[in-house]
Amino acid sequence: MAHPQPRWCRSNDARHADPEHLRGRGSPEGVGVQARRSQLTYQQALDFISKQGRFAMKLGTERTRAILDRLGAPDRELRGALIAGTNGKGSTGACLTSILRAAGHGVGFMPKPHLVSYTERIELNGSPISEGDFVATLEALMPTLDEVASEMGPATEFEMLTAMAIAYLAPRIELLVCEVGLGGRLDATNALDLGIAVITNVDLDHQKYLGSTIGEIAREKAAIIKHGNRVVTGCEGEALAIVEAQADAMAAQVWRLGRDVIVDAISLGWGGHELSVRGPDFAHRDLRLPLVGDYQPANAALAVAAARLLGVVGDDAIREGLASTNWPGRLQVIGQHPRVIVDGGHNPAAMVKAGTALRRLIGSEKLVAVFGMLSERDPVKLLGALRTMRPDAVVFTEAASAQGHAIAPENLASLYGPDAYVAPSARAAIDMARELAGPSGNVLVGGSLYLVGEVLSLKD
Repeated sequence: MAHPQPRWCRSNDARHADPEHLRGRGSPEGVGVQARRSQLTYQQALDFISKQGRFAMKLGTERTRAILDRLGAPDRELRGALIAGTNGKGSTGACLTSILRAAGHGVGFMPKPHLVSYTERIELNGSPISEGDFVATLEALMPTLDEVASEMGPATEFEMLTAMAIAYLAPRIELLVCEVGLGGRLDATNALDLGIAVITNVDLDHQKYLGSTIGEIAREKAAIIKHGNRVVTGCEGEALAIVEAQADAMAAQVWRLGRDVIVDAISLGWGGHELSVRGPDFAHRDLRLPLVGDYQPANAALAVAAARLLGVVGDDAIREGLASTNWPGRLQVIGQHPRVIVDGGHNPAAMVKAGTALRRLIGSEKLVAVFGMLSERDPVKLLGALRTMRPDAVVFTEAASAQGHAIAPENLASLYGPDAYVAPSARAAIDMARELAGPSGNVLVGGSLYLVGEVLSLKD
């Protein structure tokens, strides 16, 4: 089976805000809706979508549901998995999508956010939607968007992209894997009921929107569980108790990682992992997973369990699917001499896990970090997580695509202290970091998906 197409490509797409659920603000200046329907270019489509409001927030499922219902509710016939969790959603979704494809099914995947191109968010059988189909889908949706806007206000960027994905994918697929954008209860994707709910884990992130405690955040994520669903979760402690309570209220079956689903893994270094996964009615041994990171076997196990609950795969598909899983931007090596690695973890828990895994891989080798972060993040906590990686130096920079919503690199360097450098751009930061690391060292790019995406677009 061929590897799925990577999620990065050369593109001039503007990076999407994180959080991404944005307040509607009407049409792009100077472009009328009627005129756009027959002559939108891809860039005009991006301008229209992104200008619905960047770096603002408006949560809720009502408008998404209204749009889908006016389209004939194409999502009602879809089966698959809705995946929530603080970390690991994308990796779990990528593993599950690859397994389902290996079983011969037509599969749609809705990962979030994109790294480089908006087209990454609508994936059909391993390939992103084409720019032409992206535009055509938006144009076809515009009359419905107008109708809903007249009654409920304009759709946000995230609502639009969710509706576009369903409208495009539903006629073309058998199964859908959808990653939740933020939280769960009020996320636009929670308008969907795919039968399987996966909650990877719960940690502190996006507290401004989800709550300040593990319990509050867990309740937001557990709300994706709907009546009669089957649930797979890697949650522990208080978060697990909340997931179990919601599942009980919804008459939903639960498989828990570490109790019902067991994974054993051996690291193969930069080659990924060899693992075995067993559950209530299955056992799969000697599986190969190319994803690097100590946390990836758990994500793969959740994907295997979800695939088994869907009842549409066997051992061969699980074996082939995991072996061909591709998920860029997570401890991904994109260069050598020095080794250049990108990692999209942008909350303390994700960064600490990535740093622990990276240090196990590189040992005492020299490490230089290229780091940037959005202004909504807590710099003290993220810089504390960065220090756990024990970098020899850090080059702070700002992704151009963050559009002024990043913390100034000079401020980050001042907070960090010794061995901090500042570069005016991602390219300049990479060049400086490579020189500091030397040919036998390592460069890690992280802290912001904007920065990771920008570096990936420079990859070649």
